[in-house]
Amino acid sequence: MPYYQTSKSSIAEPVNIYYEDSTRGKPVIFIHGWPLDSQMWEYQVNELAGKGIRCITYDRRGFGKSDRPRHGYDYDVLAADLKSLIDELNVDKISLVGFSMGGGEVARYIGRYGTDKIDKVVLIGSVTPFMLQTDDNPDGLPQSLFDDSEQKIRQDRASFGAGFGKMFYGVGLLSKPVSQAFLDWNQSVIMQASPHATLECLKSFSSTDFREDLGKINVPTLIIHGDSDKTVPIEMSGRKTSNLIPGAIYKIYAGEPHGLFYTQKDSLNDHLLEFILEGHTYDSILDKTYEEEPFQDPLRMPNTGLI
Repeated sequence: MPYYQTSKSSIAEPVNIYYEDSTRGKPVIFIHGWPLDSQMWEYQVNELAGKGIRCITYDRRGFGKSDRPRHGYDYDVLAADLKSLIDELNVDKISLVGFSMGGGEVARYIGRYGTDKIDKVVLIGSVTPFMLQTDDNPDGLPQSLFDDSEQKIRQDRASFGAGFGKMFYGVGLLSKPVSQAFLDWNQSVIMQASPHATLECLKSFSSTDFREDLGKINVPTLIIHGDSDKTVPIEMSGRKTSNLIPGAIYKIYAGEPHGLFYTQKDSLNDHLLEFILEGHTYDSILDKTYEEEPFQDPLRMPNTGLI
């Protein structure tokens, strides 16, 4: 199994990170969300790897098959881990696709290391720009909400994961966008993660301010968010992020929950292919910050959001 070792620095000791690389095509690194691992990208990799995309996925430290250190779960370290992968691959003109917590890694990587090796950025249900409610971020979520999640994880991580998964995919009394078998698989991935890493990353994505980082993104950027996302609500995330990145293309998936990488996998794959492979340049879209009309699959009824 392929691993790379992160660089030793003043902020963290080296760890071994598991990754997979389809090897051919335009390089795209997919950064997974919390509390999942790179397995979440199955339905993107299987589809896109045969259509000109070199799909590169990795397990964040503490998740999946990667090492489980006790330290190094803040975004400065996580961005350094991403840089180590880019250095290991020795490629440039990479597109970065970050989902949820992974969007923070994309933003912090560019904030710290720039865009010399980056071609395009895609943020899907991203935690950017800043999730926590503070005096200068009154629209954020209160600390008590994250404290409650932490307490539930410490008391019964399996029960938390089961409930979280239903909210994640928009499962409710009248809405069944995923099968029970899929929820069972999702739960198995959650439980593979280090409990310590799960808690530490909860603290990181809930409290990190990415507003300055987003201002340094100067490559074509696509933002995708479901307007029924109850995990990372669109008003405090996708909508604000789109206003902080010059020229960002903003697509709203109407009625879709957080886990739209599965509930709208075909449409998401089409949008990823269109954006990554077509000739968007930063200069060509710089003057066109705009919001797409809400996208709705005509074959699927809107998510009721009942949980």
